[in-house]
Formats: sequence, C-alpha cells, structure tokens
Amino acid sequence: MTDSPRSIAEIDKALPSGEDQERFSGYGLMGMPFASGHYLAMRHFPASSLGAGYDSVWHRDPAGEWVIYSSLSPEASCARYFGSALEDQRVEHISITWTGPSAFTVEVPDKLMWDLELGRSVATSAMTGLGRMLPAALWRSPAVLSLMSRVAGPALGVGRVRLSGTSPNGQWFRANPRMLWTVESSRARIDGIDIGPPGPLAEQARLGDFWLPQRGMFVVGEAYFEQYDPARHRAARPGS
Repeated sequence: MTDSPRSIAEIDKALPSGEDQERFSGYGLMGMPFASGHYLAMRHFPASSLGAGYDSVWHRDPAGEWVIYSSLSPEASCARYFGSALEDQRVEHISITWTGPSAFTVEVPDKLMWDLELGRSVATSAMTGLGRMLPAALWRSPAVLSLMSRVAGPALGVGRVRLSGTSPNGQWFRANPRMLWTVESSRARIDGIDIGPPGPLAEQARLGDFWLPQRGMFVVGEAYFEQYDPARHRAARPGS
C-alpha cells in the first residue's frame, strides 16, 4: 500500500447508507494518551447524516475531566452521544492542516496546538488490508465486530477495544475502522504548556462502552449511532 494518510484523508467521503441510523464518515485520531495524564482525540467527519460535517477535539485532563471542542453545536456533533460524560462542551473554530504526506497539525485557537506524525506497523497494515476487503454486510455484524475487537486490542497494543456498544447518552454505536496508522510522534501544547511525551494511562480511559486506545491510532472509516430519541436518551447538553 503506497497511499499516504494525507492522500486518503483528503478524498471526499461519501455518506454511508442506513436511513434508520445516524451516520458519519471521515477520519480521526481515535486517541492519544500522555504520560502526564492528559488524553487527546480528534475527529474530522466531512460527511454527516445530521447535516453539515464537523471537526472535534476531545481533551481529558489529568483529573479525569473531559471537554469536547467542536466546530458545530453539541446537538450536531460528538456531544450528541457523549455529552453526559463531559465536564463541558464548547463550540470553537478547529483547523486541521496537513504538513506532509503523513504529518498534520490540529489547532484550537488560544487553547491547543497538536503536531502528529503517522506511520505503519505490521498490525495496522494487516488490519487495513482486512478492512478494505471485508464486505459491508460483515461490518454490520455484531459477531464480526466483537471478534475484531478481541483481536485488535492485543494485535495493536492499544488495550481493550469495543467496536460496538452503548454511548454515555444511551445510544448504541458501531465503529467501522477501515484503514489504520500508528502515531510515530506527537507533541501537544495546551494553554501554551507542553503536556509532555505520549505514554499509556495508569488506567485505560473509556466513555460508556467506548474504550480509548492506550497508544496513538489514526483511523479512516465510518461511525454509526442509534437515532436520538429524547424519551430514551440523554441530551447533548446535560440539564437542557
């Protein structure tokens, strides 16, 4: 595979089918733990069944409190599913700038500057090959996703993995990571302060059934969620 992460990431993403569910397509840094106790993740979903695409940055501080910054309102972005587990959700301008075939920078002005360099491993290459060949019907199979979850954790060295489950707000989710890269280097500054080198957390972080990886992992793929029902699901903004 000679395609670079940048060349693949910049291809326009089509919205996957499935009228009875909420759907997103794009790429993201599933998560990056830091030895200091900070945790960062980002999403770039240019295709969304809710309307306009959006970018988001997730930050957990060493005390374990989560904030999600998004380019759209909480009701149209990640907080729609994770808001009840957050300390705060904020609408901010977010820029993602590719600086090379495998390098990019994420910025939330006056808050975050995050530089990343991606690479390949035997495990990510194998799983990308599988992801490209797997028929769409199997990506919808709970049994297949459960098997992939059990294999992916040890193979990738990321700790526990759940590709399907229930989000903090109560909707079920299904993740389809079709292409993967490792993070070879990462440097982040929050409020102008370098948060130190990457490193696994003492206890793996999770939000509902969604477990955050214990090493940096970049993914291109799709995400599916149960349609929001105000009678059964928590609101994107708790208390609203």
